[in-house]
Amino acid sequence: MERKYGSRGYMDNHREAGEGEREKPREKAKGGPRGSKAREAPRPMKMPSFQEVLRCALCGTIVPPPVEITFESQCPKCKADLRSCKNCRHFDTAARFECTQDISERITKKDLRNRCEFFMARTSIERETRDSGGATSGTPSIKPADARSAFDNLFKK
Repeated sequence: MERKYGSRGYMDNHREAGEGEREKPREKAKGGPRGSKAREAPRPMKMPSFQEVLRCALCGTIVPPPVEITFESQCPKCKADLRSCKNCRHFDTAARFECTQDISERITKKDLRNRCEFFMARTSIERETRDSGGATSGTPSIKPADARSAFDNLFKK
Protein backbone atom coordinates (compact mmCIF):
# COMPACT_ATOMS: atom_id res chain seq x y z
CA MET A 1 0.00 0.00 0.00
CA GLU A 2 1.41 3.35 -1.00
CA ARG A 3 1.32 6.12 1.59
CA LYS A 4 1.38 9.85 1.17
CA TYR A 5 4.34 10.20 3.52
CA GLY A 6 7.29 7.85 3.48
CA SER A 7 7.86 7.64 7.21
CA ARG A 8 6.91 4.51 9.09
CA GLY A 9 4.11 4.70 11.59
CA TYR A 10 1.93 2.62 13.84
CA MET A 11 -0.25 1.48 10.94
CA ASP A 12 2.59 -0.12 9.03
CA ASN A 13 2.37 -3.88 8.97
CA HIS A 14 5.95 -5.13 9.10
CA ARG A 15 5.11 -8.77 8.35
CA GLU A 16 3.33 -7.96 5.10
CA ALA A 17 6.28 -5.93 3.92
CA GLY A 18 8.52 -8.97 4.43
CA GLU A 19 10.81 -7.30 6.92
CA GLY A 20 10.33 -10.07 9.43
CA GLU A 21 10.98 -8.95 12.97
CA ARG A 22 11.08 -5.41 14.14
CA GLU A 23 14.35 -3.66 14.67
CA LYS A 24 15.97 -4.21 18.04
CA PRO A 25 16.14 -1.12 20.23
CA ARG A 26 19.52 0.51 20.43
CA GLU A 27 21.56 -0.08 23.53
CA LYS A 28 22.13 2.87 25.81
CA ALA A 29 25.56 4.39 25.79
CA LYS A 30 27.52 3.66 28.92
CA GLY A 31 29.65 6.07 30.84
CA GLY A 32 27.53 9.16 31.39
CA PRO A 33 24.59 11.22 30.29
CA ARG A 34 23.69 11.65 26.64
CA GLY A 35 25.68 14.18 24.72
CA SER A 36 28.38 14.49 27.31
CA LYS A 37 31.92 14.18 26.19
CA ALA A 38 34.91 13.69 28.37
CA ARG A 39 35.41 17.06 30.00
CA GLU A 40 38.60 17.97 31.70
CA ALA A 41 36.93 20.15 34.34
CA PRO A 42 33.35 20.59 35.51
CA ARG A 43 31.49 23.67 34.36
CA PRO A 44 31.41 26.50 36.89
CA MET A 45 28.15 27.09 38.71
CA LYS A 46 26.38 30.35 37.94
CA MET A 47 24.55 30.65 41.22
CA PRO A 48 23.79 34.17 42.42
CA SER A 49 25.09 35.10 45.82
CA PHE A 50 22.89 36.70 48.43
CA GLN A 51 23.60 39.25 51.12
CA GLU A 52 21.75 40.49 54.16
CA VAL A 53 21.31 44.25 53.95
CA LEU A 54 19.80 47.00 56.05
CA ARG A 55 18.02 49.76 54.14
CA CYS A 56 17.05 53.16 55.49
CA ALA A 57 13.26 53.32 55.89
CA LEU A 58 13.10 56.89 54.55
CA CYS A 59 15.47 57.02 51.56
CA GLY A 60 16.15 53.32 50.86
CA THR A 61 19.94 53.63 50.95
CA ILE A 62 21.84 50.49 51.90
CA VAL A 63 23.44 51.13 55.27
CA PRO A 64 26.91 49.61 55.76
CA PRO A 65 26.59 46.75 58.24
CA PRO A 66 27.64 47.93 61.70
CA VAL A 67 28.14 45.50 64.54
CA GLU A 68 25.12 46.91 66.35
CA ILE A 69 22.78 49.82 65.71
CA THR A 70 23.25 52.21 68.59
CA PHE A 71 20.94 54.93 69.85
CA GLU A 72 22.86 57.59 67.88
CA SER A 73 23.09 55.67 64.56
CA GLN A 74 22.03 57.67 61.49
CA CYS A 75 21.64 57.03 57.78
CA PRO A 76 24.79 58.15 55.92
CA LYS A 77 22.73 59.77 53.14
CA CYS A 78 19.66 61.44 54.67
CA LYS A 79 20.81 61.53 58.33
CA ALA A 80 17.57 59.88 59.53
CA ASP A 81 17.63 57.96 62.80
CA LEU A 82 18.20 54.24 62.28
CA ARG A 83 17.04 53.11 65.72
CA SER A 84 13.41 53.99 65.05
CA CYS A 85 10.15 52.08 64.71
CA LYS A 86 10.20 52.28 60.91
CA ASN A 87 13.53 50.41 60.80
CA CYS A 88 12.39 47.79 63.32
CA ARG A 89 11.53 44.21 62.40
CA HIS A 90 8.42 44.35 64.62
CA PHE A 91 6.91 47.46 62.96
CA ASP A 92 3.50 46.65 61.48
CA THR A 93 0.87 49.28 60.65
CA ALA A 94 -1.96 46.76 61.08
CA ALA A 95 -0.95 45.70 64.60
CA ARG A 96 -1.94 47.29 67.91
CA PHE A 97 0.20 50.40 68.54
CA GLU A 98 1.80 49.59 65.14
CA CYS A 99 4.06 46.98 66.76
CA THR A 100 3.82 43.19 66.77
CA GLN A 101 5.32 43.05 70.27
CA ASP A 102 3.29 43.66 73.42
CA ILE A 103 4.21 47.26 74.30
CA SER A 104 2.50 49.23 77.05
CA GLU A 105 2.02 52.54 75.21
CA ARG A 106 2.09 53.81 71.66
CA ILE A 107 5.20 55.53 70.32
CA THR A 108 3.87 58.50 68.37
CA LYS A 109 6.88 59.49 66.23
CA LYS A 110 7.76 56.34 64.29
CA ASP A 111 10.66 57.89 62.36
CA LEU A 112 12.49 59.34 65.39
CA ARG A 113 14.91 57.41 67.60
CA ASN A 114 13.57 55.74 70.71
CA ARG A 115 14.75 53.39 73.43
CA CYS A 116 12.36 50.52 72.74
CA GLU A 117 13.59 47.30 74.35
CA PHE A 118 12.15 45.14 71.54
CA PHE A 119 14.09 46.88 68.73
CA MET A 120 15.58 44.57 66.10
CA ALA A 121 16.91 45.96 62.83
CA ARG A 122 14.77 45.16 59.79
CA THR A 123 17.10 43.44 57.35
CA SER A 124 16.32 41.88 54.01
CA ILE A 125 18.08 39.23 51.96
CA GLU A 126 18.86 40.56 48.49
CA ARG A 127 20.62 39.13 45.48
CA GLU A 128 24.13 40.49 45.19
CA THR A 129 24.40 41.75 41.64
CA ARG A 130 27.51 42.97 39.94
CA ASP A 131 27.81 45.05 36.80
CA SER A 132 30.52 44.61 34.17
CA GLY A 133 32.93 46.76 36.16
CA GLY A 134 32.78 44.40 39.13
CA ALA A 135 31.20 46.93 41.49
CA THR A 136 28.21 45.98 43.58
CA SER A 137 24.77 47.38 42.88
CA GLY A 138 24.99 49.75 45.85
CA THR A 139 27.88 51.70 44.32
CA PRO A 140 27.17 53.50 41.05
CA SER A 141 30.06 52.97 38.63
CA ILE A 142 28.48 54.11 35.35
CA LYS A 143 28.59 57.83 34.68
CA PRO A 144 25.55 59.49 33.05
CA ALA A 145 27.55 60.37 29.93
CA ASP A 146 28.60 56.72 29.53
CA ALA A 147 25.00 55.57 29.90
CA ARG A 148 23.82 58.08 27.31
CA SER A 149 26.48 57.03 24.80
CA ALA A 150 25.68 53.35 25.39
CA PHE A 151 22.00 54.08 24.73
CA ASP A 152 22.81 56.00 21.54
CA ASN A 153 25.03 53.15 20.32
CA LEU A 154 22.04 50.81 20.36
CA PHE A 155 20.40 52.66 17.47
CA LYS A 156 23.44 53.22 15.24
CA LYS A 157 23.76 51.20 12.05
